[in-house]
Amino acid sequence: MHSADIHVQLREPAAEHAARRRQAVYQTLAQVPPGRVVSYGYLAELAGLGRAARWVGRVLAQLPADTRLPWHRVVAADGRLSLAPGTPAGDEQRARLRAEGLVIHGNRVDIRRHVWHPNDAAVRVRPLPATTKSHVP
Repeated sequence: MHSADIHVQLREPAAEHAARRRQAVYQTLAQVPPGRVVSYGYLAELAGLGRAARWVGRVLAQLPADTRLPWHRVVAADGRLSLAPGTPAGDEQRARLRAEGLVIHGNRVDIRRHVWHPNDAAVRVRPLPATTKSHVP
């Protein structure tokens, strides 16, 4: 058997790979405590996904309306709220952050004051083995 054949056999199907990456984002996001925020890029990094900020944004945009994940705690790297004011999701994000004690000024939160700095060793998540059922938030 050629090494190229072995490589193809070991490659994970794309759908399973994406599901494992989503699961890693969900697990990491679930740990962000009230009153703290995390950027899209830092969430990706903590989930073991490297520089996948835009991908994380797309994953969060696809969460079901009744999710229990704290999606509202994810902001841009400069503290800017990505969801537009005046939209249902944007208004909900602002209300939830304010209810947790964050001040929003100029469509931003003070990320230096409210950023979540977890113990990376305790938080860093690896994608789940393929034998584990995925959590759909």
